[in-house]
Amino acid sequence: MTNRVLAHTGATYPILQAPMGWIARTPLASAVSRAGGLGIIETSSGETENCQAEITKMRATGLPFGVNLPIRFLKDDAMLKFVCASGVKFVTTSAGSPAKFIAPLKDAGITVYHAVPTVDAAMKCVDAGIDGLVVEGAEGGGFKNPEEVSTLVLLQAIRARTDVPLIAAGGICDGRGMAAAFALGAEAVQMGTRFVSCAESPVHANYKQAIVDAKDTGTLVLNKKSTPCIRALKSQRTLAIYEEGVMAPDALKGIRGVYFEGDMEAAPALAGQSAALIDRVKTAQEIIDETVAQFFEITSRLGGLAAARSFG
Repeated sequence: MTNRVLAHTGATYPILQAPMGWIARTPLASAVSRAGGLGIIETSSGETENCQAEITKMRATGLPFGVNLPIRFLKDDAMLKFVCASGVKFVTTSAGSPAKFIAPLKDAGITVYHAVPTVDAAMKCVDAGIDGLVVEGAEGGGFKNPEEVSTLVLLQAIRARTDVPLIAAGGICDGRGMAAAFALGAEAVQMGTRFVSCAESPVHANYKQAIVDAKDTGTLVLNKKSTPCIRALKSQRTLAIYEEGVMAPDALKGIRGVYFEGDMEAAPALAGQSAALIDRVKTAQEIIDETVAQFFEITSRLGGLAAARSFG
């Protein structure tokens, strides 16, 4: 039971945990990897020494894992050099052009996927020699491209242009989303909001409950005319930003107050539209087991329809 993403990552199941700043560290990443998925260690927090320590901790577990390098947010080449020397086998890059990162990472024996929000960005990465792509649709939480393209459209458009392995991200939190993504050409899925709200996530219970309580219209895309453009949960703060149209440069300064103190007005609480599909906090093991079971249930049913040349 393998495909190219499983071969590249060493995971049992093609389910990755997104690299959320401050959140995606050893407690969460190890829970995901232990459950058969692939935990990813973040470096977007900018806490170089702390993130390096987390990578060392994950290496000590013996579990498969990856590291994300968000190019625009790295202060210098210290993290790149550390990762190249650390024995990490799988890296995702994001937030900028990976062109200068690909050679040193691949020279260190590391497989490199880059996160892309458009077809043009995808093709530039393919031309630069990337091993695979994380295809990030507009439904996902966190930093977004202001020109929104849904995962449904983006996967199809990129698959039509290239045969490199694709990991689908944005709007996926269960086996239904995973089956849909595979039907469109993905070989794995990445979940952020689903794992932010899982039992092993280090965030405050208020943040997890806000995700559980969110409706289908429970998120907003903010700051589309400036940078960074983000998707976050509706709150008094984010509604005010949405109405104004522009977000203050320091709007995310209090994000750790949201994450770890449960103050849901301290900053925009980043989350994707899949929050509407999450009805309770579950363990990482439950999430992955249920996702895999549902994926095979759906694909088996569809396989039966194909064998019978039937639509239902």
